[in-house]
Amino acid sequence: MTTQLIQEIHSSNFRFVIVASGGGSIAISDLLSVPGASNTVLETYTPYARESLAYYLLRQPDQYCSLDTTLSMAAKAFSAAKKIDPKSSKNKLLGIGVTASLKTNQPKKGNHRFYIAIQTQDYSKTIACNLTKDARSRLEEEQVISDVLIQLIREACNLSFEYPTLEEELVQTKVNAEKDWLKVMDEKINFISAENRVPELIFPGSFNPLHEGHLAMKELAENRTGMQVSFEICIQNADKPPLSYHEIKRTLQQFKNQHHWIITKQGRFSEKSAMFPNSVFIIGADTLLRILNEKFYLNHKDMMNQLDLFNHHNINFLVFGRNVNNKFFTLSNITLPNHISSRFTGFDEKIFRNDISSTIIRKLEEEES
Repeated sequence: MTTQLIQEIHSSNFRFVIVASGGGSIAISDLLSVPGASNTVLETYTPYARESLAYYLLRQPDQYCSLDTTLSMAAKAFSAAKKIDPKSSKNKLLGIGVTASLKTNQPKKGNHRFYIAIQTQDYSKTIACNLTKDARSRLEEEQVISDVLIQLIREACNLSFEYPTLEEELVQTKVNAEKDWLKVMDEKINFISAENRVPELIFPGSFNPLHEGHLAMKELAENRTGMQVSFEICIQNADKPPLSYHEIKRTLQQFKNQHHWIITKQGRFSEKSAMFPNSVFIIGADTLLRILNEKFYLNHKDMMNQLDLFNHHNINFLVFGRNVNNKFFTLSNITLPNHISSRFTGFDEKIFRNDISSTIIRKLEEEES
């Protein structure tokens, strides 16, 4: 029966990339063992070691087996599918992520669980399940993942589907993309905005979550410039996986009516400066160190040329101190190239220092949950 279900997937006109960590190996094997897999499976990737998953995501995840990590994997897999197969319609491509914490030789303190996420052009969908501890062998737990994943793929391929009946609950969530999100994603428009105005004072960040430090920086920047802050959410930064629709929705829900926001796809400040000339950007000292890091450019000459675009587009920066590797950096600790040094204004540590970060907040929330 499973073979027939997979054959129908392979006969569809959908194609996908699967990334699985900690579990999902049987699902990949089941898909590849049925003839016709090359019609649908563009790539499989198994970053099993923690170091490998961090390398794949370009960052160390807060948790290696979590819904957020799985969403990031699926979003990056979807981005890979579009690059591997640019000829297919984006509506026929899928990105799939799996993370799991399953039965091992050593007793586990936490739950046995798995998360599956699928990213399509139109929606993000997740399935989460806490498996009853020690109720199944490792092989049986893997088979549950395979059975659920095959049905999820069938659903995405517009085939009939029926999720397996388990004693445990399959928690499903789905976020549909808004039309304007897709326009930004496809670069049909440069940005979308909470208000019908072009931003002048821009605060880029992930804001996961928005916290008191962000709001303090906002207030200081507005007082310094007399402008209103626009929080910028970039859906596809150069050094991070793309945002899933779950993440976009969750981020926007944080902003109250008094907070203005914009969504862009421009991850580099050279790109942002071209889109928003004559603007002021709010950044942390850690971001400035990345802007000045030659490894993000072709070579030194390319970096200097890219930085010179700040002059060309009349871009200025307000720089706030940040704790970097247990050392607090302000603008005064950073050497700037002479041709752009006048475009940066720093806030002294006496004026602003707040060592809280979104990463710290997320870790504290995980410890409490």
